[in-house]
Amino acid sequence: MQLNSRPAAFQFYTRFSNVGRLIIRKRIMVRKAKTLLMIDGIINLALGMLLLLFPVGIPKLLGIPESHISFYPTILGGVIFGIGLALLIERYGFEHKIRGLGLGGAIVINICGALVLLIWLIVDPFELPVRGYVILWLVAVLVLLAGIGEFITKSWRY
Repeated sequence: MQLNSRPAAFQFYTRFSNVGRLIIRKRIMVRKAKTLLMIDGIINLALGMLLLLFPVGIPKLLGIPESHISFYPTILGGVIFGIGLALLIERYGFEHKIRGLGLGGAIVINICGALVLLIWLIVDPFELPVRGYVILWLVAVLVLLAGIGEFITKSWRY
């Protein structure tokens, strides 16, 4: 036996402590991803439901650009609602091996949607009441920040 040898338990601990740290880190990332999927899914369901149920009234109530034809807002509501369902399927279906829209896809959707809205607000000034501008800018900035935040946390990685 060597004088400088370490006990077997210490060698085991140091060899597998990095693995333990990785497992704990992965569990934390999975929890963050599940929380972000749930929040993003609920927001999309709410927005989609509003557009599906009130395709003409909601824009007028919020003071944002109106469409006098309910077809496009209703279609958009259906798409957003579907995205919300896909996010919740991803969140809750994982244990049952059911996949939905992953967080990576949600991040891209959020960033693209927010950037398009920001470009519209900057390039093509609408004749809107102040509350309409405030709501649209809030939505654009919050969705963009959410997408960037989700990207930075790297919780979209499996």
